[in-house]
Amino acid sequence: MDFGVIRAPFASDPAKSRGREFPIEGAIARGPRSTFQRDRDRIIHSVAFRRLRHKTQVFVAPDGDHYRVRLTHSLEVAQIARVIARALGIDEDLTEALALAHDLGHPPFGHAGEDALEAALHAHGGFDHNAHCLRTVMRLDSPYCEHDGLNLSWEMLEGIAKHNGPPPLINWALAELDQAYPLELASWPSLEAQVAAIADDIAYDNHDIDDGLRAGFLTLDELLAQPFIADEWRQVEARFPGAPLNRQLRELVRSQIGLMVNDVLAETGRRVEGMASPADVRKAGRASAGFSSEMAEAERGLKRFMYDKLYYHPEQMATAAKARTLIAELYAAYAQEPGLMDETWFARLPAHEPQRSRHIADYIAGMTDRYAIRCHAQIYGRTPEGLGNV
Repeated sequence: MDFGVIRAPFASDPAKSRGREFPIEGAIARGPRSTFQRDRDRIIHSVAFRRLRHKTQVFVAPDGDHYRVRLTHSLEVAQIARVIARALGIDEDLTEALALAHDLGHPPFGHAGEDALEAALHAHGGFDHNAHCLRTVMRLDSPYCEHDGLNLSWEMLEGIAKHNGPPPLINWALAELDQAYPLELASWPSLEAQVAAIADDIAYDNHDIDDGLRAGFLTLDELLAQPFIADEWRQVEARFPGAPLNRQLRELVRSQIGLMVNDVLAETGRRVEGMASPADVRKAGRASAGFSSEMAEAERGLKRFMYDKLYYHPEQMATAAKARTLIAELYAAYAQEPGLMDETWFARLPAHEPQRSRHIADYIAGMTDRYAIRCHAQIYGRTPEGLGNV
């Protein structure tokens, strides 16, 4: 397939958007923007997006200025996603917006915080960061006078709900939102959503290596035991034999990203050959964007390595346990004495379950790492020691 700048027939078209949950006909026009450009801008200007700068990516509450957080990760995902979208001829604005929004549902301390909220809400439907992302943009982050939420386009909401494909489990949050504004959860999403999802994999697969090396949790020798990495490293050494090691390592990360992007372009081009509309993507019954079988196998191996050496590193696990305890104790305190919450949240506290407990979880999920630590210290009179390991 020849990738060009002309819009592909399977690209989402902002002029043919299915609209928004709350119609905005007659609204004030703020600049000559398409529907999907407005979606992107609403994400960028949202409070939830700003909070990502103090939310965990890999390392909890890092002291170092150069470690990635959810905000910088989201920007890196958006950059990779835009490159792929432009080459495929799909809508770059929708792809970028989905990439920027994909982590808005993460609570403080990443997956450790999510595990704690899932346990706290066990009797009330549980907690899932993907569903909470949709809940954040549809109900919680509400800057407009006319309605709740950011009122994003149907295509944007669909992409958030099922960017990894039709959700295998539909929890209470996703079910409520889908009932209010049906998102066809059984079908595959747009190619733009699928590209944003694969860009997320490419970004964290490689950038987490960078952060892991910086923190000393990974070593070059360990990395070079992975064939996928070793092949690229030999090429980097051949091209830049006299370069400082830190520059060679950054070149390695860039090279791997380029290799994976090119693989996605070739494989996705093969899968979408003959597709004549966005509907063809949705009814394909499988992912239309993805890695080749060879790259997918290599990427799975890289992920196994990263889980073993970085994500499940003993120091990481110890820090995660402390973070889970902090979130559990915060939830217990607010459940017992809701007046400890911010007064605007306390004023809206539902009287009955399960809405009451879910409201408390919404409050905690919106916190940044540092705000959660500060709230815990105010309640319990102590700051957890060792909450952060870099």
